[in-house]
Amino acid sequence: MVRELFGLAGIEINGTKLGDITVKDNRFYERVLRDASVGFGEAYMDEWWETDALDVTIDKICRGNLKQKIMGSWRMRALTVKAVVLNLQAKTRSGASVEAHYDIGNDLYTRMLDERMVYTCGYFRNATTLQEAQDAKLDLVAKKLGLKPGMRVLDLGCGWGGMASWAAEKYGCSVLGVTLSKDQVALGNEMWGPNGKKLDVELRLCDYRDVQGKFDRVVSIGMMEHVGPKNHRDMMQVIDRCLVDDGVALVHTIANNKSLRHGTPFIEKYIFPNAVAPSMAQIGRALEGLFVLEDLHNIGPDYDPTLMAWWANFDRTYSEISHRYDRRFYLMWKFYLLAAAGAARARDGQLYQVVMTKIGRAQPDCRMV
Repeated sequence: MVRELFGLAGIEINGTKLGDITVKDNRFYERVLRDASVGFGEAYMDEWWETDALDVTIDKICRGNLKQKIMGSWRMRALTVKAVVLNLQAKTRSGASVEAHYDIGNDLYTRMLDERMVYTCGYFRNATTLQEAQDAKLDLVAKKLGLKPGMRVLDLGCGWGGMASWAAEKYGCSVLGVTLSKDQVALGNEMWGPNGKKLDVELRLCDYRDVQGKFDRVVSIGMMEHVGPKNHRDMMQVIDRCLVDDGVALVHTIANNKSLRHGTPFIEKYIFPNAVAPSMAQIGRALEGLFVLEDLHNIGPDYDPTLMAWWANFDRTYSEISHRYDRRFYLMWKFYLLAAAGAARARDGQLYQVVMTKIGRAQPDCRMV
């Protein structure tokens, strides 16, 4: 059954083509049938199977329409029920979800990411390196927002302050960034604050729902994926409340091709607890009546080279941190990064940049491509 299933996607068990699977422990078959995507990923972490190109394997799985079969039914039903009954991204849960991924260690992220610590999709249109792509993405966002010296900018889900530092350093803005990651706030303020580049940047440990004040521009890069369907409207209402009447807002988010209530079981369990990317329909419903959608730009294909660059950086420097992250973590992280690259290559998900203004404002010059 497993051989036939993978054969539908052009993947041969113990074959020789790029992306074929070599089974090293025959318990692999039962585990995949029983536990679907979680079993598939865990079996990889336990070294029960391997492949010469994991990104190609996942690309084939997605293109072969095996994703639903591999994800599994009972786990998906259980996650759906949980998501319907509970607000998985409520204030009481959000901190723990962020901590589980973003606070595992700055030593990992400083090695994997670019110099500004940007942990979102780069923009490779005229770039050849990760650093160039991330700089290009930040400047693309800045230009879409129409940043000018003296503007006050709010960055929701600011990470380590990559966008905040760009807006302050390159455009002379004053930036407040909020995140629920203690590690991001500590390192970000060290990098950009009085002990670092001395930029007009403050990173604050704060839930986005608690932000107060008015800002000329509001930006969110890579946070909506963690907000959850029950809170999409809340996020847009926060942007509306904090944005001046003639301001401009931009949301940069991974997006699903259809509306979902939760993420895939493996990612939910090991990588991003309670995270689920919105669909275009969910984004539209969230901003309806609050904002005018001024520009929609899909740079989803650029996530593939971004993820491959992160993997190359992590793999190259892993020996420096292997005392803190064991072999099983290494394989888990490899599975996460290369599977995401393969899925992006197969167009299984998108990356939208949405530019918005309040109703009644003149259309800004925000279309850069």
